[in-house]
Parts: sequence; structure tokens; C-alpha cells
Amino acid sequence: MNLLSVSGLSKMGREAPLFTGVTFGLDEGEKAALIGKNGTGKSTLLACITGRLAPDAGTVVLNKEAGVSFLPQNPEFDPDDTIREHVFSSDSPKLRIIREYEAVCDALAVNADREPGPGLQAKLEALSLTMDSHNLWNYEHQIRSILTTLGIDDLELRMGTLSGGMAKKVALAQVLIEDTRLILLDEPTNHLDIATIAWLEDWLRTTTRSVLMVTHDRYFLDAVCTSIYELDRRVLTLYTGNFSTYLEKKAIAEEIAQNTDARIESVLRTEREWLLRGPQARGTKAKARIDSIHRMINREKFSRDKGFSFEVTGRRLGGKILEIEGVSKSWPAADGGSRTVVRDFSYIFRRGEKIGVFGDNGSGKTTLLNLLTGTIEPDSGSVVRGDNTVFSYYRQNPRFEDRDQTVLEYIREEAELITLADGSTLTAAFLLERFGFEGRVQYSPVATLSGGERKRVYLVRLLMANPNFLVLDEPTNDFDIYTLSVLEQFLTGFGGCLLVVSHDRYFMDRVADTLFVLEDDGSVSGFVGSCSEYIVARAEMAAEKATEAKAAQERAHARENAKRAAANQQGAGSSAGARGASGAADSAGAGLAGAGDPAGANQSGRSSAQKKKRSFKEEKEYGAIESEISALEDRKNDLEHIMSGSTADHEEVRIAAEEYNATVALLEEKYARWEYLASFD
Repeated sequence: MNLLSVSGLSKMGREAPLFTGVTFGLDEGEKAALIGKNGTGKSTLLACITGRLAPDAGTVVLNKEAGVSFLPQNPEFDPDDTIREHVFSSDSPKLRIIREYEAVCDALAVNADREPGPGLQAKLEALSLTMDSHNLWNYEHQIRSILTTLGIDDLELRMGTLSGGMAKKVALAQVLIEDTRLILLDEPTNHLDIATIAWLEDWLRTTTRSVLMVTHDRYFLDAVCTSIYELDRRVLTLYTGNFSTYLEKKAIAEEIAQNTDARIESVLRTEREWLLRGPQARGTKAKARIDSIHRMINREKFSRDKGFSFEVTGRRLGGKILEIEGVSKSWPAADGGSRTVVRDFSYIFRRGEKIGVFGDNGSGKTTLLNLLTGTIEPDSGSVVRGDNTVFSYYRQNPRFEDRDQTVLEYIREEAELITLADGSTLTAAFLLERFGFEGRVQYSPVATLSGGERKRVYLVRLLMANPNFLVLDEPTNDFDIYTLSVLEQFLTGFGGCLLVVSHDRYFMDRVADTLFVLEDDGSVSGFVGSCSEYIVARAEMAAEKATEAKAAQERAHARENAKRAAANQQGAGSSAGARGASGAADSAGAGLAGAGDPAGANQSGRSSAQKKKRSFKEEKEYGAIESEISALEDRKNDLEHIMSGSTADHEEVRIAAEEYNATVALLEEKYARWEYLASFD
């Protein structure tokens, strides 16, 4: 089923058309990406599709039954809204029912220590029946799973109090839970931590909904997309397959275009000679032939992306580069206390180290960079910079003192020339051109640039400073794939030290070979290896911890059950004590009579030497215990199936989990008892 049809779409940019005659469609279940250099109009195209921006020409037809959800680069929200109000702001009837059900459940949870009022209880029962009749339990379970995975726990927080990363997660959650079949995403990975990106990648890959997204994350593109649309030179081109396939097909297409261009140039040489002849020699069909020649001359000529890499000479690093000793930093917490984000960190940097900083949102990555560069002071410890160490610090949100400066003036303030590793020099204008600022754009005021373009020119100025210690905080946000490739090539050949924070796994894999990992308690641990290797190791460690925790829980339950069983046996033994007293008196005479009887002594010795046999009662127990163990194993498997997601009823899952723990503990007891009984003759 077709969900989206775009026909002949065109839109003007600042000075020239962004795109013309764009035509394509999106079918149900298709996962497509829209790629292209910054400024080609990708976000504008998405805005035209969603109706937020009117195209100059063309039509957009959306399947009304499917519905569309859109995540812009910079989500908009009312700062006074709660997370619940924002996430459930859709007018979908299904989401309205679930919103009301969740609100009642939260109200009951808040007043858990009191008996719920009849009105609240009646409302919960009515909503539960409505959820049943509309078959919404599975949908509600999916929503809870998405919110929990994204770390959205308190739905009553105001949107205006959230950090940028958390606000992006809430906006993403809103799009993912909406009852639509088409999702449009504009740079969904920006401001998300690497663990969340990996989860989102898996979610989009497995969802049955259709997806059209703009992203520069190459691993993300490769894992999710089944088709790639490239917007280049105002034209949209389809490449079927993931990003790796796109690269192969793109290379072939460029080769064909180059050969075609060469053939046309060969024909034009002949035609130019014909044009130079006199009018009489041209014959009667001259006009048609001349028009054909002009069309060939004025065609869109093939232009391969200019490959570009450069290495600067770099300032010499001294023996001491940067030494950190016992650094700690805390920030005020919401509860009035404080939260330690960096705790007792020590490290001595060595020449040529390239280190990535890994941590979840809010873990303190930017704080660590600010401490190391001297931007903020630590609460304790010392940061000592070497005499020859020169930082260039790329910040997430750069500031421009004079936004009326032209792009070229802004760069020339830092330097007019940069010396390359081979001794040659590169002008500021040429470096700007290599980073996509060509022609008249270099003379445009900084204020007229887009957010992504301003960050790009800010990066160029940092590189012109010729540092020997680069510190980059999220440099991959808002950069296109071409710019990232240029930056990666530069950093790979960079001879100084590098410290980088980025959520782009491909970028991190290419430029960093060691990681600083920020832990929950503020400590900083090290990992030698790539970002992808650490993600795998982290998943393995989490699985091991989960297995150990489960085993510990099962052992605790087994011990508790064993204590209860021992207590029951002790109670039964005390009730039998009175009966045993009279029996003891009767046997006393027999015991005394046999005390001096050698035959009695020999009989006693033979009895103690013989192996113990099962009693009649134990024999019956031994015959039945194997079937009991088999039944318990079957029930354990059934409970595992329930807990793995076969039902959306949370209460049923909770009850199953309790029974599962008891079943596992009982199994341990039965196996121990079976081994004991089996040891008899």
C-alpha cells in the first residue's frame, strides 16, 4: 500500500532553487533515508511533505488512513506542559484512552498507602473494560516499554525543566508511540547517547511502520534503511539498498556519468568545427542541429565530489602535555543536595593519544572536557597543562561575537594561511571552499548561515588555529556525511592529542582507539578498543550481571523456603515429643537387659555397620519425586513464556514472576531431596 506520493515538488532557496521536480513515493513497511550535503534542502523537503512549509510547485499526497508522525531537528513544545501532556498530545482515540488509564494508575500509585475512593476505583474498572474492548493492552505495554527504555519515568515533570537531551527523548517518544503508520525523522540521533541510538536503530529496523529519515549516522543508515534518496544539485536520486549498497551504486553511477560526459565533449568538438563553417555549408537542417549543440553545451555537467584531505604541521608537544591528579566535580541536585559527576580522576596524557569519551546523557561528559581545558575549576584535585600545549576546544553551541562579519572575515581573524605537513600553505578561502563554502557564500554574513553552516565555519576556524591538543564536544551534530569524512581524514592524520565526545559510532570508531567511560558514581574508567567493541563488551557485562542477579535471587528464595521447611519440621517434632516419652520408658528395660549381653552388643554392631535403607515412606516418596520434578520443569517453562511477552496484562506478568521464583526454589529443594534418596541402597 502506498502511504506517501510526492510529485514535481520544487522550492527556492536563498539564492537559487533547492530542489526542482522531486518525485517519489513511500510504500507500507519501507525504510528510506534522505541524504545530501548541508544546504541542499533535506529538512526543507521534509517540511514540505508535512505541510509545515508550502512548496513553490508540485503536490504531496498522504494516505489519510495511515497518518504521519514527524520529529523535527529542534522539537517545539510548551514549557508548561508536563511530559504526559506532551507525549499523549495526539488526538488519537486509542492514545486518549491509554492516557486516561495511565493517569488513574499513577493516581492510585501515589495513594497506595490509602484505600482508593469509590470514584477512582470505578473509573479504573471502567477504563480497564474499555482497554479490553478496544484490545489496547498490547499497545499500552509497548508505550510503557518505549518510555522506560528512554528513561522517561516521571511523567509529571514540566517540559521546560528538561535538559536538551531529555527533551529530545520525550519528543522522540511522542513520535514512536503515536498511532500512525508513517514516521518522518529529521536527524533523530542528534543529542541522544550511544546506548539510546543503538536501541532506536533496532526499534526502527523491526517496526512494521514506514520510515523516512534524514541522518548522517552511517551505521544507523546501514542497519535500518532499505533505500537511499540522495538530494544533490537540486535533483533527487533513488538508490535501492542500504548505505553500503548506495556507496557501491554511487561509484558506478559517477563512472557512467563521467564516461557519458567525455563522449558528449567528443561530439561537441566535431559540432564546433561545423559551426565555424559558413552558412551555406550547414544545409537546410541547420536550426535543429544548432539547438541540439546548445543543449549539449548548457547541460548539467558531471562534477565529481572533490576529494580532500590535509595534515597540518602541528605545534610541537613538550614532555609534559596534560596531567590530571585527583580531580572531582559536583553539581547541585534537584533534591537540594549535590551530585558528583567526576570523582577522583587522575590521568597523564601522552603524545598522539586519541581518546573518546563515552557516557549516557547527563553523565558529565561536557563537564569533564571543561575541567581538562580549564574552562571550569574542579572542587578538588589539580589540572596541569604543559608549556607547549595549545588547546582548540569545539563546543556544542558556539558563540559568534560579531554575526555581521562575513564568513571569510571570521576565518581570517584567526589566520590567513595554514601550513600543511608537506610544507605547502593553504589559504583561508581555499580551506573554506574545501568545507563547502564556495563562491559568494564566503562573503555572506555569518548571521545568514544555517545552524549547521555556522558550526562548520566555526570548525574551520579552530583548525586554522593549528592546535596540538584538540577537544571536540559533539562535533558530528548537524554535519553532513561529506564534512564528516573530511574531518575524519584530518583527525586520523593529526599528530597531536585528541579528546572527543560524539554519539556517532562510525566517527568514534575511526578517530578514537581508547575510551574514557563515565560511570554512574562519577568515576572514570578506561577501555582500550573502539566504541563498537565497548558496546559489545558492555552488553555482555550487563547480561552477566543479570544472570548473576537472577541466580542470587533464586538462591535467596531457596534459603527462605528451606528455613520455612525446617521451622515446619521442628514444629511437627515438638508435637510428637510427648508420644515419644512413653515409648522411651517402655524401651528402657529392654535396653538395660541387653546392656550386659554380648549377643545384643554384636547385633548392635552389625546394625550400625550395615548401609542405611530407605523406609517405606521414603520409598514411596522416591517413586513419585521424579514425576514431580518433571511437572515443575514444565510449569517453569510455561511461566517463562508468560514473562517473555506472550501477554500484555501487567498483573498476570507480576503474578507469573512471583510463581516462577517459588517454582525455581521448589525445584532446587526437590533436586536436593532426590539426590539424597537416590544415595540409599
